[in-house]
This record gives sequence, C-alpha cells and structure tokens, in this order.
Amino acid sequence: MTGKAHANSGTIDSKEVARFSAMAEEWWDPTGNFRPLHKFNPVRLTYIKQEVCRHFGRDPKAADAFKGLRFLDIGCGGGLLSEPMARLGAEVVGADPSETNIEIAKLHMQSSGLAIDYRAETAETLAAAGETFDVVLNMEVVEHVADVPLFLEATSSMVRPGGLMFVATINRTLKAYALAIVGAEYVLRWLPKGTHSYEKLVKPAEIEGPLKASGLTVTDRTGVSYNPLTDSWGQSRDMDVNYMLLAERPGDAG
Repeated sequence: MTGKAHANSGTIDSKEVARFSAMAEEWWDPTGNFRPLHKFNPVRLTYIKQEVCRHFGRDPKAADAFKGLRFLDIGCGGGLLSEPMARLGAEVVGADPSETNIEIAKLHMQSSGLAIDYRAETAETLAAAGETFDVVLNMEVVEHVADVPLFLEATSSMVRPGGLMFVATINRTLKAYALAIVGAEYVLRWLPKGTHSYEKLVKPAEIEGPLKASGLTVTDRTGVSYNPLTDSWGQSRDMDVNYMLLAERPGDAG
C-alpha cells in the first residue's frame, strides 16, 4: 500500500505525512512501530475521560458517558483514540492528512463495529468548512506539523463555547532529547529513527500562547512519565519530556 497525502496545506509537513503513511499498516499492531502509543494510550484515555466527564457533568462509570458530545481527533492516524471515544458514545470525526492512515482506520473501524466519520482532511479545511466540536483531541500531532501557531489557530477555532481542547506533545528540552529521541529511537529502539526531530519539539509556552490568542483558557497541565519497573506510563508533575495541556473556550458547555 502506498502512502498518499492530502493536498498541500500550510500546516502539513509532507515528509512527516509520508513517514507515517509508510508505517500505516502497523497502527493496530501493539508490538510494531506504534508500540509506544499503545503503551501510552491508557494514560491518555484516563485523562480525557476524567476531564470530559468532570467538565460536562457526565458519569465516568456510564458506558455511554460521551453520548451527545461531538469529538474531533485531529491527526487521528489509525484511530487509536477515535475508537475508544466512539465506544463511549461520542460522535467522532477522525481527520488525518494521510489517506493511507484513513484507509487503515476505516478498515479497523468496520471490524470493530463502530461508526466514525474518518476524513483525509487538514485542520484548515475543517475549520474553513465551519466545523465545530465539543472536544478537540490534539494528541501527539503538533510536533509533526509545519506551522505550529497556524495549526493551533485552526484547531482552536473549532472548539465550541464551553468546549475543550486536549494537547499532548513532547517538550523541547535536553532531557526530552536524551529520553524521547536518543533513548527511545536509538537505544531502546521503541520508535523508528527519525520519528521525532529535536527542533520540532514544542515547549508548553509555544502552545499556550496561540491557544490564549485564539480565546482558549488553559485550565490544566500535567506531565506524563514512563516507569520502567512496571513498563507503563502515568501522570506526573514532570513536564520536561511528555506533557498534556487542557484548554477551555469560555461559554456554556453543550
């Protein structure tokens, strides 16, 4: 299967799209190139569920806790986040500039018996079409785009009044370079070499600035750290490597 990218866009880095397209068939293989994401997914899902339920007054124990909420999973890849959101009852749009990723996501969705609106589109095209969402998941994407402020502006514009945006990425620090690039890609071989470029890593302030300029208020910040003893990820006060931000657009929640 060859990798195909959507039409050129201001935030799209064609080399990044091609890299992930080439690995697309491995998205759902927990032992393949996306193994770290599979290991990382539980902490992301727990955080999203916790904060969405608290914000919208939902019961976190309910099987359909997200029913009636519209989600955007931008840079959805093979659907590792889109599918759990749909299982919780959310109406999900999964968007990715790689048509190959979207093909894989659709195939897996069908085998999972879910209904997700997968689209090979960019954040800008969705925003220009006037799409809006209660929750925007912006997870492990900003370090792969060509223009971070423009990308954040486009995604922020789609957050409804009272809505939320989650952003997860890797900090641009020497510690992150040592652990997330040298350690993960060259020593432990968790990720293919070249998955992350140090100069494209993003500091929290470089995310918070564009979010605030777009009318969002950052309400929570948390680090995410790896525990080698348990081979698992968890929330942490340490934001030097992986971290997540939560932002809200003032107004009445849906």
